[in-house]
Amino acid sequence: MIERRFVLGIDPGSRRTGYGLVAVRDRTAEYVASGCIKAEIGDMPQRLGTIYRGVSELIDQFNPTELAIEEVFLAKDPSSAIKLGQARGVAIAAAVAADLPVHEYAARRVKQALVGTGRGSKEQVAHMVRILLKLPGAPQADAADALAIALCHVNTCQLVS
Repeated sequence: MIERRFVLGIDPGSRRTGYGLVAVRDRTAEYVASGCIKAEIGDMPQRLGTIYRGVSELIDQFNPTELAIEEVFLAKDPSSAIKLGQARGVAIAAAVAADLPVHEYAARRVKQALVGTGRGSKEQVAHMVRILLKLPGAPQADAADALAIALCHVNTCQLVS
């Protein structure tokens, strides 16, 4: 019997952190769950706590075998990049606390893996996520990005042909 693996994709943000979980079995990726951790209330330390607890709860609920997360990109506003880095850090800390392997991917690499070009639009990425996972409609934007990160990891690790 072929082992079933679960990849939790995370699209970090200081106010909205998208998540997407895919199962991989018999060379096929299947949709499991997706959504958004909303950390819109409170100061930055409170929001980071919300993200950490949210990712920890997802790990407890779904028991993924690995986590894939988007790397920090250079923003026009340095404070935005710092906040993004902090959100990434607490999501990674939650995964490491649960002994999950963590894999990091640049946004361009995710787009390349799904759309065929590193300059693909968010709409193109969401469309490919919907097609590849046979979803009835397009997932919410942050969730679509998180699912794309999970699919990028699946394709990069050749878990699916």
